Amino acid sequence: MNFDFSEDQRALQADAGRLLRQRGALSAARHMLSGTAALPSELWAEIAALGWTGVAVPEQYGGSDIGFEALCLLCEEVGRTLAPIPFLSSSMAMQAILMAGAPDEQDRWLATLADGSSIGTLAIFERSGDPAPDAISARVIDSRLDGVKIAVPDGTAADLAIVAAKQADDEIGLFVVALDHPSVSRRSMANIDGMRPQAELRFSATPCARLTGGVDGWNGVEALLAKAAVLTAFEQIGGAQACLDMACDYAVKRMAFGRAIGSFQAIKHKLARLFIAIELARSNASYGAWAATQSDRGQLLEAAACARISASEAFEQSATENIQTHGGIGYTWESDCHLFHRRAKLLAVNLGSTGYWSRVLADLVIPASDREANHGF
Repeated sequence: MNFDFSEDQRALQADAGRLLRQRGALSAARHMLSGTAALPSELWAEIAALGWTGVAVPEQYGGSDIGFEALCLLCEEVGRTLAPIPFLSSSMAMQAILMAGAPDEQDRWLATLADGSSIGTLAIFERSGDPAPDAISARVIDSRLDGVKIAVPDGTAADLAIVAAKQADDEIGLFVVALDHPSVSRRSMANIDGMRPQAELRFSATPCARLTGGVDGWNGVEALLAKAAVLTAFEQIGGAQACLDMACDYAVKRMAFGRAIGSFQAIKHKLARLFIAIELARSNASYGAWAATQSDRGQLLEAAACARISASEAFEQSATENIQTHGGIGYTWESDCHLFHRRAKLLAVNLGSTGYWSRVLADLVIPASDREANHGF
């Protein structure tokens, strides 16, 4: 098995990173946090024109069909620059339609998402905590949806949502909902990361269309969350790498006692440990990117759990140690350190905690009898 990325995919990643830096993605994120700017529509239009929004969508549905792996690398650059665009949320809506939609449903919904003229999102969670089938109470009867979803990423800007809801027989399905319908109410939700908006969506007899491509039930939701976890892991790795780069750059420039602080073992060892954590996460995420293109659900869940756990830990550690390396200046509003710390904290709880993903991994690799013998681990 070859988990490496192709030269074309790496070239796309390099171009993406260069463009996001040139367009001031980090500065735009800071303005969003300050409340002085909204979603940068010009940047979104530009990346859509370049085909990024449809990079993992087949050409027959309006995408460029470069592949899921290329999508992962683009997420890494979005994470590295904190670009305040609904790239991950809209990409996951497309992945849901590709995974669970019938061909005619894919033909109906994917084109406008792939060209960026519409923005999509996932609406899974209804309460704080980890994902579980009994945590879903939204219900669809006669193609009408009632319920409330919280912490919906980019929910105030999205045009449509893929909603997990129960049907009359209590079976869980995925439903496409147009968010401009008058029966939908939206409320912005505050979070630690004002650069990544979240919303509460309230549905009252809202028209919806079930995705009928065969992937259904909680297993379908779990597989969708696994793909989202892989993409999020790449975003976390991009953020972690940016933190390490910032810390290293500061460590070689900041002088103390007549020498660069990076020459002291306390700093060198700290940064070396971060490098190891990031590379471990990168390896796990690369495995996840490969597993997401295969048909083995168990393999995908295992790879996604490993990527999710290691990337969350790497980003949180890197963001924290970046502040520590910078010292007092790292705690100031003017420094960019806190921007990455905010993102690290938010992404660590999106899609379920590391504890949840640890349990997913344990269920896959440890026999039930052994878990019970170890007090239910």
